[in-house]
Amino acid sequence: MLDNAYLVPLIPAVSFVAILFFGKRIKGGQGAHWIGIPAVASSWVLSVAVLWQWIQRVEDAGGEAEHAQGASTMVDGVRALLTRVTEGAEEGHTFVGAVINTVDWWTIDGVDFQVGTLVDGLSAILLFVVSSVSLLVHVYSSEYVKGDRRYTHYFAFLSLFTASMLFFVLAENTIQMIIGWELVGVCSYVLIGHWWEEKPNADAALKAFLTNRIGDVGLMIGVVVLYWGTREAGQNTFSIDTINRLAASGEIRHLILLVGALCLTAAVMSKSGQFPLHTWLPDAMAGPTPVSALIHAATMVVAGVYMVARLYPVFYEGLSIGTSSINVLAFVGGFTALMGAALAFVHWDIKKVLAYSTISQLGYMVMALGVGAWTAAIFHLVTHAFFKAGLFLGAGSVSHAAHHTFDLREMGGLRKYMPSTYWTFLICSLALAGVFPLAGFWSKDEILVGAFRGQDNGYPLMLAFGLIVALMTAAYMFRVIYYTFHGEYRGHGVPHESPRTMTVPLWCFAGLAIVAGVVNLPAPVLEPFGLEGLAHRIETYAEPIEFLEQFDSFTVADPSLGMAILGTVMALAGIGIAYLWFWRGLGPHGLTERNRVAWHGYHFLENRYFLDHLYTGVIVGSIKGPIARATYWFNQNVIDAVVDACGTYSTRFARWLYRNIDQGVIDRTVNAGGEGAELSGAGLRKIQTGRIQQYGALLFGAAAVLAVVFVIVI
Repeated sequence: MLDNAYLVPLIPAVSFVAILFFGKRIKGGQGAHWIGIPAVASSWVLSVAVLWQWIQRVEDAGGEAEHAQGASTMVDGVRALLTRVTEGAEEGHTFVGAVINTVDWWTIDGVDFQVGTLVDGLSAILLFVVSSVSLLVHVYSSEYVKGDRRYTHYFAFLSLFTASMLFFVLAENTIQMIIGWELVGVCSYVLIGHWWEEKPNADAALKAFLTNRIGDVGLMIGVVVLYWGTREAGQNTFSIDTINRLAASGEIRHLILLVGALCLTAAVMSKSGQFPLHTWLPDAMAGPTPVSALIHAATMVVAGVYMVARLYPVFYEGLSIGTSSINVLAFVGGFTALMGAALAFVHWDIKKVLAYSTISQLGYMVMALGVGAWTAAIFHLVTHAFFKAGLFLGAGSVSHAAHHTFDLREMGGLRKYMPSTYWTFLICSLALAGVFPLAGFWSKDEILVGAFRGQDNGYPLMLAFGLIVALMTAAYMFRVIYYTFHGEYRGHGVPHESPRTMTVPLWCFAGLAIVAGVVNLPAPVLEPFGLEGLAHRIETYAEPIEFLEQFDSFTVADPSLGMAILGTVMALAGIGIAYLWFWRGLGPHGLTERNRVAWHGYHFLENRYFLDHLYTGVIVGSIKGPIARATYWFNQNVIDAVVDACGTYSTRFARWLYRNIDQGVIDRTVNAGGEGAELSGAGLRKIQTGRIQQYGALLFGAAAVLAVVFVIVI
C-alpha cells in the first residue's frame, strides 16, 4: 500500500462521481449514503494498511531483534513483541526515507512536472485521522440530513471534500499541494452554503471562499519563491522532498527561505483561521453541523498546520526557530490561541463557541511549530481532531433534540434527556481542557514543555500564552456544559436522545478522546508498567529526523513533571472558576452593567474585536461606497473627459489635415501633375502629327546634324 497509496483518495473521488450519476436513483434520492459510506470505509481500511506498513518499514529499518524464545506467559510474549517493535528507541529513531512514486505530468522549458504520492509517517498518520473522522461524519450525516432536498448533493461533495484532503496529504510536490488546497476550499464553499436559500448561509460561504483566496495569494507566491530557490541550487523542481533537503542542508539562501516562509504563513493564517484572517471560520457554522465537524476537526482548517509540518525545514531555517525566542509563526499562533479563547466566552451559539475554540487550538498547533515542538503540534492535531469532532457532533445532537436551535439560552437541563450526548460531550470537553489522563492533556503538555524549553533560549511569551489559554479553555467549555446540560430546560417541546446512528459516532469519538494520548506517551509514564518501549510513538514513526538532525539547534524537549502539574492546575482552575460562577452563582455577576470599563471590554469581545466591521463595513463598505463613488467620478470627470477631449481634438486635427494637407498639398500636387502632363501632351501633339513625310524630314535632319558633329569631332 505504500506504493499504491493513491487509492486512498481515488476511492472517495470515484464515489463523488458515482453519487452524482446514481445517487438520486437510490431510495428516492435519499440513499446516497449507500455509496458514500462504503467508499470512505474502504479508504479508511486502506489508510490503516498504509499506517501499519509504514510502522513495519520503520521497524525493519531499525533492525529485527531476535524473537523471544520460550515465552512462558502472555505478558512475556507481549513484552518481547514490544522490545522487537521499539528496538533502539532509547537511542533515537532510525532514518527511514519517504516512499515516493511519481509519473511525468508535463514538461515546460526543460522542467519536468510530475504527479505522485509521498508517503511517510506524517502523511500516514493524517490519512488515518482524516479517513476516520470522515467515516464517522458520513455515518452521522445519514441521520442528521435525512429528508434534505439536496441529500444527494450533500453526500457527493462530502466525498469530494474527503478525497481532496486525502489528495492534499499525499501530495508529492507543491503544485499538487496547491491543487488539493484549492479543491478543499471549493468543497467547503459548496458545503457551507448547502442551505443557500437563506442569505446568511450564502454570505458565509462566500466569505469563507474570498477570505481564503487572500491567503492563497501567499501560498502561490511562496511556492514560486521556493521553486526559484531550488533553481539557484541547480535542481529546478517543485518536489517537497527535494525542497526540504535543500533547505535543511543550507543550499537555499536564507533570504529566499525567509520570504517563502512568510508567504506561506499568510496562507496558514487564512486556511487555518489564524489572526487576523480567522473571521470566516465562525460564520462557516452556517453549514450543516457534520460539515462543521469535518471542516473544524481533521480536514480544511488543519491543512495549514499540515503544510508547515510538511515543509518544516523551510520554516525552521527561514524563521530561525532554533536560535530565537520569538518569531512570526510562534507569535501568530500564540496570539491567535489567546484571542480565540477570549471570544469563546461571549457567544451564545454553541457552534460558534466551538468554532472559536477551534481557532484557539489551531493557534496552539501553529505556536508549537513556531517554537520547534514539531511532534507536539502533530500530536495535538491528532487528539484535537477526535475530541473536537465529538464536540461538534454533540452540538448537532443537542440541536437535533432541541428543535434545531444552537442558542445556549434555549437549552438547559438536557443531561437527563440525553445521557449519551451529555457524557460524550463531557468527556470530549475534559479532553479539550487538558484534564489528566485524557488525550488532550498529553498533547497540550508537550506543547507547553516545548515552549518552556524551546530550541535554544525558550519561548517565555508563548509559554505564558499557552498557560493562560489552558485556563480559559476549561472555563468556557464548562460554561457551555452548564448552559446546555444543567439547570432547567428553557427550550420548546420535549427533548429526546438522538438515534443510535448519531450517538454511536459520539461514543467512538469520546473513546478516542480517552485513549488517543497513548500514541505519544513519555517514557517515565510507561516505565512502571515495563512498557517504556511504547513511548514517543509519533516521534519515532513520524518526526522528519532526516531533515531536523541537520540543524544543530534542534532538540526534542524532555518531559517535565512540573510543567504537567502546572498545566493541570491551570485547567482545574478554569473548571473551578466556571463551577463557582455558574453552578454556585458566585462572582461579580452584572459587572458589565455596573462597570463601564467591563462593559466596553465585553462589547469589544461581543463585536469580535470589530474585525468584521473593519473588513465588511470599512474596507468592503468603502469599496462599495465612497471609493466606488470616487472611482465613478474619476471615470466620468477624468477618464471620460480625456477620452472625449481626445475625440474632439482628433476630429479637429482631422479637419485641419483634410483642408491643409489633403486638399492644400496632396490634391494640388496631384492636380499640378495632371496639368503638367496635359500641357506636355499638348506640346508633343504638335510634333507627333502622324504625317510620315514630316517624320522623314525630321529623321533626315537629325542624321545630317549627327554627321556634321562626327566630322568636326573626328
